[in-house]
Amino acid sequence: MTVESSALYDIPGPKALARHRLYGGIALLAIAALLGWIVYMLFHTQQFTESKWMAFEYKGVQELLLRGLGNTLKAFGWTVLFALPFGALFAAGRLSDHRPVRMLSTLVVEFFRAMPLLVMIFFIFVALKVAPLWALVAGLVLYNGSVLAEVFRAGVLAVPKGQKEAAFALGMRKTQVMAYVLVPQANRAMLPAIISQLVVALKDTSLGFLITYEEFLHAGKLIATNLDYDLPFIPVVMVIAPIYIGMCLLLSWFARWVERQGRRRPSMRGGAPVASAEVAMGLPPTAQQ
Repeated sequence: MTVESSALYDIPGPKALARHRLYGGIALLAIAALLGWIVYMLFHTQQFTESKWMAFEYKGVQELLLRGLGNTLKAFGWTVLFALPFGALFAAGRLSDHRPVRMLSTLVVEFFRAMPLLVMIFFIFVALKVAPLWALVAGLVLYNGSVLAEVFRAGVLAVPKGQKEAAFALGMRKTQVMAYVLVPQANRAMLPAIISQLVVALKDTSLGFLITYEEFLHAGKLIATNLDYDLPFIPVVMVIAPIYIGMCLLLSWFARWVERQGRRRPSMRGGAPVASAEVAMGLPPTAQQ
């Protein structure tokens, strides 16, 4: 029996494999012990008693949670609608050949990227007297749009320079080079980072409860601090957290689906089919004449 070698690392031998199995077993036991301790503490602190979970049986509580979830998705939808064009616009500005446009775009992106999100939301809500929904959306758009602008810019710059030079050699203008050459090739590299930032935006909608916006976390807070239901803080967390996680996983799944669809498109797979090479017998035509 031959052992395959690798140029990157040494293939572990029998003793190393045994150690790895031992370490893996110890890690699994430690994780199982931690989970067991958490479950024990939940039962020990009476988090599964009927009084703490009966709140979710009431229609009013269910409607409150659904309304909060709807408001969260509404704020997230408006954020995505404005943040993506905001990021694309200022990414194009940072890639501009005109120095004033480039400097102004850099100033805007760096300022809002460095500004704490909560400070922006409070400033828009308190100083500008904007409604809670639009104060939250504006803060999320300014921050996440600035981050997305850097993602777009980095994605375009990551395309090999030869692609850009070849397009200019064909007589294409800069807008055509960006639209037809650079951006389509950068899309695949940018997609994971874009979805990751959208997940951050989805989670940051929970900051809306600080300005009295009735989103999902705000609804959960109202239930968790209710004395009539024995302050069901942990049960509320156990209900709300999986929903947030599920929405983030759904976004990740959507990103993978979009990526697969892009790979299936002929324009993304490559150019026109190349004819198969054939071997011709005899001398070249010029030599035969």
